[in-house]
Amino acid sequence: MSNYERYVAAFAEALEMEPEEINASLNVKDSEQWTSMSHITLMSALEDAFDILLDPDDILEFDSFQKGIELLAKHGVEIKKEEN
Repeated sequence: MSNYERYVAAFAEALEMEPEEINASLNVKDSEQWTSMSHITLMSALEDAFDILLDPDDILEFDSFQKGIELLAKHGVEIKKEEN
């Protein structure tokens, strides 16, 4: 499984959505599924999936699919969608 697939899977599980529903425009303001509880679940899932520890500032700043990619890059995790 690629990093991108693991990233999408973490979102899908935490937000209780289908992987096909997860896309680059997903953000906390526009998603009813992205609650404070699902946010914590997502952070934990990402830490487990990529064996990292997000610092509190990262957790607070993590408000969209795209921002998450930027924050994970700070931890050496490259999230890149493979083109078919």
